[in-house]
Amino acid sequence: MKTYKLNRLFNRNSGNCFDVAIDHGFFNEHSFLSGIENIQKAVSILVDAGPDAIQLTLGQAQYLQAIPGKEKPALVLRTDVANVYGKELPRALFSRMIADPVEQALRLDAACVVVNLFSIPGEPEVTDQCIQNILQIKPLCERYAMPLMVEPLVFRPNTQAGGYMVDGDPQKIISLVRQGVELGADIIKADPTDNVNDYHRIIEIAGNIPVLVRGGGKASDREILERTYGLMKQGARGIVYGRNVIQHHDPPGMTRALMAIVHHDASAVEAAALIGIKE
Repeated sequence: MKTYKLNRLFNRNSGNCFDVAIDHGFFNEHSFLSGIENIQKAVSILVDAGPDAIQLTLGQAQYLQAIPGKEKPALVLRTDVANVYGKELPRALFSRMIADPVEQALRLDAACVVVNLFSIPGEPEVTDQCIQNILQIKPLCERYAMPLMVEPLVFRPNTQAGGYMVDGDPQKIISLVRQGVELGADIIKADPTDNVNDYHRIIEIAGNIPVLVRGGGKASDREILERTYGLMKQGARGIVYGRNVIQHHDPPGMTRALMAIVHHDASAVEAAALIGIKE
């Protein structure tokens, strides 16, 4: 029965998924709020643009699910909150799961739940908390046929690149992605490798588990479109982008451009034309 919910995430024609993540307010970082200060407006804009899913938190899911009609994007519910993204980190780091995560997801009619799997230099306790979170939620997901998206994130040292800078070394991503699969992920949400052409290695290590690629930090339009096209050609089953959509000057246009790549195999040049970028 889990397949029934997955069918709400993955496009029936392409078999791929575009999930727009706007759950950043959960992490108590002021810079993450740019473009989603008015969350109801942001959700409304995205619903009109028509991605496959929107990733939200427990407190903000209402703005998606209160919209009438059956054509709106599916809800992906963020189930964990952490304090690991600041340029100056607090004395103690944590990753905590909301109470009764799958029950709350069912009440909100979510199609999927997502949980982090952090690998942060010098912070093994946070990885332990993430693993405990996954071990807690996995049996509940199985009991209630709720798809589980695991988000393996390999961080660079905070002294080197504080504030949400991840490590694109494929060797480090591979082992963490595989751990996420071993822990029972139904979907993997992983960072791009530094060299896009290495991404097939991430796809291979995940086996038959679909891999969606994170957008990461803000990038130029051309860079994000070219990278997305390259990643899809490497075998990714879709993308989970946030700031590169909602902080764009034309979020609906950028959504359409990315949808063209994800679902219609458009080139980066063809997609760029949808947001007024000429070759």
